[in-house]
Amino acid sequence: MKISIAQLNFHIGNFKGNLSKMLEAVETAKADGADLICFSELSTCGYPPRDFLEFEDFIKKAEDTVAKLAKAAIDIAIVVGSPSKNSVIEGKDHYNSAYFLEDGKIKQVQHKTLLPTYDVFDEYRYFEPASEFKVVEFKGKKIALTICEDIWNIGNENPLYTICPLDEMIGQNPDFILNLSASPFSVTQTEERIHVLKSNVERYGLPMFYVNHSGAQTEILFDGGSIAMSPDGHIFEELPYFEECIRTFDLAEVEKGGVQKEQPRDKIALIHDALVIGVKNYFGKLGFKKAILGLSGGIDSAVTAVLAARALGPENVRVILMPSQYSSDHSINDARALAENLGIQYDIIPIKDIYDTYMEKLEPHFLGYASNVTEENIQARVRGMLLMSFSNKFGNILLNTTNKSEMAVGYGTLYGDLCGGLSVIGDVYKTDVFKLARYMNKEGEVVPENTISKPPSAELRPDQKDTDSLPEYDILDAVLIQYIENQKGPKEIIEMGFDEKLVKRILRLVNINEFKRHQTAPVLRVTSKAFGMGRRMPIVGKYLA
Repeated sequence: MKISIAQLNFHIGNFKGNLSKMLEAVETAKADGADLICFSELSTCGYPPRDFLEFEDFIKKAEDTVAKLAKAAIDIAIVVGSPSKNSVIEGKDHYNSAYFLEDGKIKQVQHKTLLPTYDVFDEYRYFEPASEFKVVEFKGKKIALTICEDIWNIGNENPLYTICPLDEMIGQNPDFILNLSASPFSVTQTEERIHVLKSNVERYGLPMFYVNHSGAQTEILFDGGSIAMSPDGHIFEELPYFEECIRTFDLAEVEKGGVQKEQPRDKIALIHDALVIGVKNYFGKLGFKKAILGLSGGIDSAVTAVLAARALGPENVRVILMPSQYSSDHSINDARALAENLGIQYDIIPIKDIYDTYMEKLEPHFLGYASNVTEENIQARVRGMLLMSFSNKFGNILLNTTNKSEMAVGYGTLYGDLCGGLSVIGDVYKTDVFKLARYMNKEGEVVPENTISKPPSAELRPDQKDTDSLPEYDILDAVLIQYIENQKGPKEIIEMGFDEKLVKRILRLVNINEFKRHQTAPVLRVTSKAFGMGRRMPIVGKYLA
């Protein structure tokens, strides 16, 4: 038997486009001599559809897509993920299902059992879990059909769940496992995914074919990395990351095993590729073409500009240099050099006169008050206003350039530098931003060396440096990772050797700036705990206050 796995980039709600893509893949699989082709979880409608699932018309369109796809299941079987209706009044209205299509019709449907409700997942809001388990018989083979999370409770070891779907099916003597997934990317997920797949095939002694989404859906990124795994726990082949790919495997060859073909997993390279596809798909799927951002000469805006140019093409990226009286000559020169290195359009709009006009109007009201962060924020808001004016006039979508470290501690100005339609590096810690810049320069200087080597500064007052108000970024990021990613409290972090006063200050900054993060653009997710829907914190909570 030959099995094709189709790792494709779907578009939420684009039923016509998704169907066209799958029908093309079916023809490719037929040409490869495949007996069976498998698509990923909820591939008819895209993942995650969220509250679109509450629209009856949306479900009807998904059903129609399955019916049209079934007509193509001639001389080949098709496995596709799609929502289906629950005919029982009690329970949720729909299932998250895998359809097995053969001979032009729906042969069998297996529903998803384990419905994740954590981090970015909210499936129990919409779906009823499966209560029946039946292998699919096809061409003398028995197939254990599973959906994503169903393989993440190996032998009931996951405390989130009380049932293991494969344990329920193994008594029916399946010959291999198919898993339809929509597994979002993070820098730790690739290793975790491979560990889970190996644990499954070693437990059951069966080969597994795992097919994942590729591409981005707003802030959630999918890396693909679909896998054919031999029953001895070795990877027979792992498909490329962040690419669409159709690959056909001979079941007998996968059963025998052989030389494994894994993809490289360098952390910074993966983050780079993830962010490029995130920007590219955000614009492409929304029908936008051109981006604009403020280029300061600092490393955050430089890295964002490079990512945008690589995602959209340099002809579709415009940057505005907005020096103030506090901007250094080298920052202006660095910004100009970067724009010229990338071949992107740049304009220079000095903001001193605009800032002075604001201060003139405010002076009688501020009389007797010392200069403070207010005056600094006015500069940031002047820049935000200018960028949004360009965005409105020319239709360029503004990209936010704030990194995760700054976003965490509130080191950004609402309605100023936090403006934007998409936060490109809002899930990238400052220490990794520097590594990204070095990675971008691996084949020649793109980001000017001075931008990387100079001390970070917002340049909102004379001789300002980030370390005037923040600890060194390697220390700051280490504390933030423990609090945000690892959910460690202050006592636990202090016991790791960090200064008690510093830890409490950092954690307080994170908590009191939650209101800012609720008002910022979607953040492209590359870590296991990004700001946004995956980290739902109260604005007025008193924890650690």
